[in-house]
Formats: sequence, structure tokens, C-alpha cells
Amino acid sequence: QVHLVESGGGLVQAGGSLRLSCAASGDTNIHYHLGWFRQAPGKEREFVGAISWSGGSPNYADSVKGRFTISRDNAKNTMYLQMNDLTPEDTAVYFCAAGQRGIASDIGWYTFWGQGTQVTVSS
Repeated sequence: QVHLVESGGGLVQAGGSLRLSCAASGDTNIHYHLGWFRQAPGKEREFVGAISWSGGSPNYADSVKGRFTISRDNAKNTMYLQMNDLTPEDTAVYFCAAGQRGIASDIGWYTFWGQGTQVTVSS
């Protein structure tokens, strides 16, 4: 079992930045891949990006590529999502997730989920 807690969300103006964190606890000695997803009101949850347990070569959705950066610090059992040049279209609840299958965009590949943190970007 892995327990995930997101933090760092908030209200920011368009063009601004935020850094989200995802802290993991529980069976953190197991090599989990970690992902970020987001869900806007009335929309399905969508893939943002993911990073392997080793921290190499993150995978990003086209909509955030070049603006968002994922990293992880295994010593702190924490993953980060640095979000730059935010737009109102980035407004959503952001979730982190853990799984062992890989860093694909498929929601079904992830077993454990956090409760989410709200990100609101004003125009």
C-alpha cells in the first residue's frame, strides 16, 4: 500500500507558476512509477505526465510539454510538478498516482491515487 498526498495548489494568474508536491508513504521501498493527472469540471481525468522510479526521462502530455517539469526525490519519497506559463485551461484538480507497470498515460496502469489539489488559473 502507498499513501499519496498532494500539496502546493492554489490560485495563480495566467502566465504564473506553481510547484505541486506529492508525498508518498507506506511501501515506499517498492519501485513505483509516479504520474500526474488532472481533472477539470465536467471533464474526464487526463494524463499530465509521469516519471519512472529511477527518475529518468519523464513522459508528458503534449498540452504541457515545454511548460511543465516532473521530478522526484526518492530520498524524500516526494515527486514534484513544476508548472510554468500557466493558462486558464490548466485549471483543474491535480492528482498524483503510483503504479508499477510503467509511465504510460493509461489511468488503469496506476494503482494508488492521492486526493488531489486544486489549481486555479485566472485570466
